[in-house]
Amino acid sequence: MGGVERESRPRRASGLLWALLPVAVTAGLYWYGRAHTPDYASSLFGRRFDDANRLKAQLGTALLGLALVQLVLALWMYGRLPGLAAAPRPVRTWHRLVGLGAFLLSLPIAQHCLTAYGVELTDSRVALHSLAGCFLYGAFVAKVVVVRHRRLPGWALPTAGGALVVLIAVLWYTAALWQLNGDRVPGL
Repeated sequence: MGGVERESRPRRASGLLWALLPVAVTAGLYWYGRAHTPDYASSLFGRRFDDANRLKAQLGTALLGLALVQLVLALWMYGRLPGLAAAPRPVRTWHRLVGLGAFLLSLPIAQHCLTAYGVELTDSRVALHSLAGCFLYGAFVAKVVVVRHRRLPGWALPTAGGALVVLIAVLWYTAALWQLNGDRVPGL
């Protein structure tokens, strides 16, 4: 009986550490964004100021498109698209490749946002965007943890994936749409 007890404690501790990893990533990004001195003149692929923001809006729109493709592929893989047969095996590969592409596309956008602006809480749109940006990478880590730990409940993976899509949509709405729509968005 003591062996079973000893075995479950390390497993629980390991599970707790894995669960805290997304929280640590989110908190770390928030801390860095608040502690870092913004450099409003930083460049993104050689572009500065409004040109950099316009480029980020275009890249963010592409990122939202990839997130929506991810969502459709996931729904197909799990048989949630009416009228479609079970997804063939290559759909899983495409889902992973599109996800990798979305993650890689998000990195220069996030890097520019973090170095140029940091985490700002000046108004509701900016605060929502800043916080969603921090949570995005925590959600990404959570999804990777869920994918790697197959013992988690069945709802964990769609919840983590859904959170990623929602956060990307919030980021797009609060920044890319705002930029492409003449510095305004409905509701904010």
